[in-house]
Amino acid sequence: MLEEVERWLDRRSWSVADRPLERILAAKRNTKVSVVLPALNEEATVGDIVAVIRRELMTEKVPLVDELVVIDSGSTDRTAEVAAAAGARVVARDSILPRIPTVPGKGEVLWRSLMVTSGDVVCFVDADLRDFSADFVTGIVGPLLTDPDVDFVKAMYDRPFGDTPGQGGRVTELVARPLLNLHWPRLAGFVQPLGGEYAARRSLLERLPFPVGYGVELGLLVDALHTVGLDALAQVDVGVRKHRHQDGQALGRMAAAIYRTAQLRLSRGHLVRPWLTQFERGARGFEPRTYAVDTEERPPMAEIAEYARRRVA
Repeated sequence: MLEEVERWLDRRSWSVADRPLERILAAKRNTKVSVVLPALNEEATVGDIVAVIRRELMTEKVPLVDELVVIDSGSTDRTAEVAAAAGARVVARDSILPRIPTVPGKGEVLWRSLMVTSGDVVCFVDADLRDFSADFVTGIVGPLLTDPDVDFVKAMYDRPFGDTPGQGGRVTELVARPLLNLHWPRLAGFVQPLGGEYAARRSLLERLPFPVGYGVELGLLVDALHTVGLDALAQVDVGVRKHRHQDGQALGRMAAAIYRTAQLRLSRGHLVRPWLTQFERGARGFEPRTYAVDTEERPPMAEIAEYARRRVA
């Protein structure tokens, strides 16, 4: 590991216990905090997450979170209804920036969320977490309120796979970590580079392009490094993350999108064939299934006319 990264680990890696809630609230002052949950068919978990945030972080005694928004990206279940009943403001993805046709993907939802939130600090939390703790929010928002030199904070945690500790995050270990160590070794200290729980200053997020699909976490991390430097990035240990695990083929598609996102940032030039073929056993043996790999990226939100007009207003 680079000496710079070893120093960064000592300086910019914390535990949630390092910043008691009282200290975070005292540092908040007039800073507005928005929490965004991107959601697609998450009726089983989204309500509990919203309820915890409202009960523990949005009260008169603990006014840490000013805005809690669930962006529903076309759910066919009761995600929107459950989230609203629990106390979130629910916004349909397709209603945001209707001038620009939507495309499927988590990054698309996160990008559009900047248009319908107003926080100086924006905190993203995946909507499929189980046994959710408010530490996921306080842990990653805290450094942005107490340390003015920090612009981007990722959560780190244990990721069990079923009953086996430490075996989650398969795409991280097989794809993202090797890519970062080989091509962006200054980011090798991040424990969960693909984790969906992170917070950043709006002033940074609005300057970054957003890959529309699975590559969004790696893309934002790499681009944040180049935009504000390693010392402006940090990570906080928030314990254990439990969520729904995807099957191997879905992970393959995720891995391909992440590789493409990395490749784009390495070359910014000609890219290889943007397709991934996988195999499923059918009536006539193994049958190929070919999927497009996410290649589209949204420009920095600061370049969008509607966003600029909103900022002026």
